[in-house]
Amino acid sequence: MDRNIVIPGQLLSEKKEMAGPGTYVKDGNIYSLLYGVANFKGRVSVVPFSGKYIPSRKDFIIVKVIDVTPSNWIMETGSPYDGLLHVSEFPKRVDSSEMRKFMDIGDSVVVRVKDVSKAMKVELSMREQGSKVLRRGRIIEVMPAKVPRVIGHGGSMVSVLKKESNCDVFVGKNGRIWINGRDNDMDRLTTAIEMIKSESHISGLTDKVGIFLRGGPEGTESSDEEQLVVEEVAGVSLEDDDVTEETSRKVDVLLESDHEETD
Repeated sequence: MDRNIVIPGQLLSEKKEMAGPGTYVKDGNIYSLLYGVANFKGRVSVVPFSGKYIPSRKDFIIVKVIDVTPSNWIMETGSPYDGLLHVSEFPKRVDSSEMRKFMDIGDSVVVRVKDVSKAMKVELSMREQGSKVLRRGRIIEVMPAKVPRVIGHGGSMVSVLKKESNCDVFVGKNGRIWINGRDNDMDRLTTAIEMIKSESHISGLTDKVGIFLRGGPEGTESSDEEQLVVEEVAGVSLEDDDVTEETSRKVDVLLESDHEETD
């Protein structure tokens, strides 16, 4: 197995040239900067178990409008950084005087992160397919680190959630999940998502959730037992596509800033 649970300060490697995101080098050795899962495939890196969402380019997220200026909607992103949606990034031409007619304070919106500067200025866009204002349904929040578990290996979990609940489901990278359907179906689906949040460490969870949504007895026969145990414990999937290099880099930037402030 090339992945292990590690703590800050733990020695990971003596090959400093292999240092990757979530690590630091001291006296020629690589140490963990975070509490999380170490990945020794290629470069040595550490993916954190929990923490605030860090915006990364191309992420689809669910945001909330918190202010409207003459040229931007200002969005709360579920991270330490607000996002800016310029009027030109709305899917249709909008006059500045009519911006509030399309989106106003309190509205929830699916957007895509267009760009994130080194200073963590977050630019958003609604020109991507799938972006929309969420007028109906409910929004459920989970820790961002739990998002890959809600999606499941190869999309297995989210497919079960959609199929067995008869609801529309959208999972934002920032830990916000939009569901839409009949009230009783959304109630069952909300309970199922809470189950994933609290039991993400167990094996066979995809089948258990499916059985629950179908109204049967809870079971633990597994279709996902072949996933790495460390993925189950962490509640995250560690496929290369799940945690981008850019996201990890921004985590490192924040941590470096914290160190500089305390020096």
